[in-house]
Amino acid sequence: MDKWIYGFDKKRSTYNHLHIRNYDQRDFSKLIEIQQKAFPPPFPSELWWTKEQLENQIKTFRDGCLCIEVDGEVAGSMTTMITSLDDENIDHKWEAITANGTMKTHDPNGNTLYVIDLCVNPEYRSIGLGKQLTQAMYETVVHLDLERLVGGARMPKYYLYEDELTPEEYVNLVLKADIEDPVVTFLLKSGRSPIKPVKDYLEDAESCNYGLLTEWRNPFY
Repeated sequence: MDKWIYGFDKKRSTYNHLHIRNYDQRDFSKLIEIQQKAFPPPFPSELWWTKEQLENQIKTFRDGCLCIEVDGEVAGSMTTMITSLDDENIDHKWEAITANGTMKTHDPNGNTLYVIDLCVNPEYRSIGLGKQLTQAMYETVVHLDLERLVGGARMPKYYLYEDELTPEEYVNLVLKADIEDPVVTFLLKSGRSPIKPVKDYLEDAESCNYGLLTEWRNPFY
């Protein structure tokens, strides 16, 4: 992919040149740095990308490895692979379905573009880079004639409600806009629909180890 667009920075009231492209070896150090900024403790540091993981990703499925530049500076990335999923047996763990982020489970004959990771430098979040990367992946779904995009979302405010709400009740309150969750709310605004919360999806204390599976269905499939 090679996509040029403008992005409006709500904090600074300026427009910026945005460039979405496939990432490669020259970007690895910057992508790892962005992960460290975007996912600080208590998020487990062992889940940050390594150069070996990134190398395997671009060798396995280059179309699923996108980064976004703001005026020439890499400021975020999104990584996907292809897999087969059906709603009857959709429960899974992130580590298992992605082979711990290495994409060794990538299936070019699958029906689903699966989100391994979406990461944006916090300094640039006022420009809406996550939404632009997500839109680019929807376009990839259409381009590859896949059925849908699926991803497991963190629920980073759920720990505040764990004693009083089930994960399903929490998601329903986010859907009603009674609770604003920084990740789930963002995905809803980006066009994703919830499927179900999955227990032990990812080691994540803030989400109480739950992940909310969400999808975007290809309207041209």
